[in-house]
Amino acid sequence: MLERLNTESLPRLPADVEKPIYDRSRLTPGIVHLGLGAFHRAHQAVMTDLAMQASGDLSWGILGVSLRSAATRDALTPQDGLYTLALRDGGPDGETREQLRVVGSVLRVMVAEEDPNAVLERIAYPQTRIVSLTVTEKGYSHEPATGHLRWDDPDILHDLDNPHRPRSTIGILVYGLALRRERGLPPVTLLSCDNLRGNGDTLRSLVLAFALRVDVGLTHWIDTHCTFPNSMVDRIVPGTGDDDRQRITQRLGVQDAWPVVGEPYMNWVIEDKFAAGRPAWESHGGATFVRNAAPYERLKLRMVNGPHSTFAYLGALLGHQTICQSVQTPALCRFVDAMMRLEIAPTLKGIPDSGLEEYRRRFLARIANPALPHPTSQVAMDGSQKVPQRLLDTIRDRLRTGDDIQRLTLAVAAWLHYLRGEDESGGRYKIQDPMVARLAKLVARAEVAARASAPSQAAHRRAMVLSGFKPVFGDLGGASEFVSLLAAHLETLRQHGVIHAVEAAT
Repeated sequence: MLERLNTESLPRLPADVEKPIYDRSRLTPGIVHLGLGAFHRAHQAVMTDLAMQASGDLSWGILGVSLRSAATRDALTPQDGLYTLALRDGGPDGETREQLRVVGSVLRVMVAEEDPNAVLERIAYPQTRIVSLTVTEKGYSHEPATGHLRWDDPDILHDLDNPHRPRSTIGILVYGLALRRERGLPPVTLLSCDNLRGNGDTLRSLVLAFALRVDVGLTHWIDTHCTFPNSMVDRIVPGTGDDDRQRITQRLGVQDAWPVVGEPYMNWVIEDKFAAGRPAWESHGGATFVRNAAPYERLKLRMVNGPHSTFAYLGALLGHQTICQSVQTPALCRFVDAMMRLEIAPTLKGIPDSGLEEYRRRFLARIANPALPHPTSQVAMDGSQKVPQRLLDTIRDRLRTGDDIQRLTLAVAAWLHYLRGEDESGGRYKIQDPMVARLAKLVARAEVAARASAPSQAAHRRAMVLSGFKPVFGDLGGASEFVSLLAAHLETLRQHGVIHAVEAAT
């Protein structure tokens, strides 16, 4: 058995492995982070690590909270919170390059499901100044089409009746803030780092809506004192595999049970609205602080997340296991490139064409990175939460100006076709989505409606039923141009397959 990565083994790591040079024994917790998954550890946690190293301010240690799974806690606790970030890409010679850094900003990991009251106490800890989140889109218990809190969500219903044992992200935040107010503690910043439209504004709306059901006075305290900056985050972080663990452990000479892998590129844009200070995240060319993050968020959601999802759904239908495979398929790459240039870029007003061109080229190069195979299944999951802001918002803008939505609508059709759970070779895959049961019924209902229609009306009837699903499509089901195009694309995918569909639309 190899020695475990931990505080004692840290000084003995190879010289080419970067590691914290500050005294971790002096770290104090200033951040509680909900959703301590791979993305946070490859993005905000390493930025906090670098910020503390640059500034010498060691009061921003992270108390990580896994909402459900104990896996991260069980892996990192024996390692004193330490883990390795491996940044991978291809060098000029075509060989894979990998730079390792051991990250030291995580002090402790807790599991909310095991002891939710302990998490509330940590939010109400006097030294806590920021509560941040990477809980993915589905973690907000909201309706994607409207942004409203889902009062029928089982966890929300549970939390209204169980203030000391909340399950939902929103319940944990509100009851933690209630403790701070009750104890006369200062307010905190609630920082969403998820791919949501207006993520800070969305979080604020959901927190205030829940708080209003709990205590009107608490609602006023949160609204008056706490801040909710909007932010944009960007880095490709695939899930860690066993081969990653073995390779990284071999290079370290000690065992790391849960390293993370990512691309060298990283971006973070944050509105500088913090209630009680923040780390020096702008150090080392890190975060960019702005007054309004909306243009950056819109750029990323539309020119990165939307095309990324499109590659995932089209590629999965072809049986591709990784995004890289999809990018290397010429017909798919030409289609997505055209969608970005001709339908997405024109909706991003105020950004010079040269800037959009560079952004598009860089994105396509990033996802083609052969050293970082990103599973299509990972990008394709939770489509009901992602498609509204990644694709449907852009379609709405194009419809308002009377512009073509041919390619964007095919991307949406690809998601709906993907929900059948079968690729073009007959291979089966699992649909991972918080609305999976409702979506399965929706697809079945659409097929029944199509079969009950005249042959000439079947495709249109199928599209009407699918686009009428308001939690995802909102009012788009009433847009005749969109529904007609959706019907045509769905029929092409069914009858002729992905390659024919994208070539016809390119």
